[in-house]
Amino acid sequence: MSSLATLEAHPAARDRGRGLVIEPATPVIGAEISGVDLSRPLDADTQAAIHDALLKWRVLFFRDQDLTNDQLKAFGRQFGPLTPAHPISEGLDDHPEIWERKIEEYRTRRVERDSAVPSAKPSRDYKGWHIDITFVANPNRYSILYGVEVPAYGGDTIFTSLIAAYDGLSPPIQRLIDDLQAVHQTSGYDGGGRKPRKDGRATGPFVSLHPLVRVHPETGEKLVFYNAGTTTHIAGLKEPESQAILDLLYHEVTRPEYQVRFRWRPGSLVVWDNQAVSHAGPIDYAQFSLGRTVRRITVAGDLPEGPDGFRSRPLEGELFNVIG
Repeated sequence: MSSLATLEAHPAARDRGRGLVIEPATPVIGAEISGVDLSRPLDADTQAAIHDALLKWRVLFFRDQDLTNDQLKAFGRQFGPLTPAHPISEGLDDHPEIWERKIEEYRTRRVERDSAVPSAKPSRDYKGWHIDITFVANPNRYSILYGVEVPAYGGDTIFTSLIAAYDGLSPPIQRLIDDLQAVHQTSGYDGGGRKPRKDGRATGPFVSLHPLVRVHPETGEKLVFYNAGTTTHIAGLKEPESQAILDLLYHEVTRPEYQVRFRWRPGSLVVWDNQAVSHAGPIDYAQFSLGRTVRRITVAGDLPEGPDGFRSRPLEGELFNVIG
């Protein structure tokens, strides 16, 4: 019996006789995996079981992992080639694939945002919801986040299923958005304070045209490929029409029944399918003063494709290339 069939029969399943235990967190999204040491190379069966679980549950949570930077990268490469840390920001000096984020950076941005001169055009407060790096035409396939410094409380991350969001729309709305494209561009979140990179790569601006509905390249499922942080408008529509549809999609992708909330502990690691998941976090950084440091690596992705065969393309800026 496959791991997925076993999971359907039992809330917590021991996979393939190798000690891997997969416990779903909600009926829709998220599962915690135990019984595996990610600091060691994974055998083929374990790799396949984790990959199967990722496609089913979209987000996987691992606890009590003690990883060096090299071990973190080695784990990530079992999913595919790694990208640079970020198209704009550079990674760690000795590990250009690793992007380190400290809670102080979020607090600094909040002060800058709250003190900014109001714009003549109102903007949605998207509460931090985003898909990683969709301002490039080929955003990463998977994201992997490792907790280095974790507060005793606070700093949670929320994930939502974009496949469930599409399935939740009525068929007429699905047909309406199936063949539309949307513009994604560098936001203040990603582009603030750009500095020249040591490796000579361009730092933007980045603008890309993506299908509003994406076909998942591995499962064939349709999903709402809407990034609240970087999607500016729907191509070919009048501004009020575009905004009305984006408002509707924002409401749908952030419905609580499509979400899972993860509470970090020291040694926690999360893998999510960036092709099918949006996330927000840390959502409460303004409410606590404790330290929080995480390190992220990303697995290279392809050009998204829509139901009509449209493939994403860059309008400005280069593709997100792998570490060569």
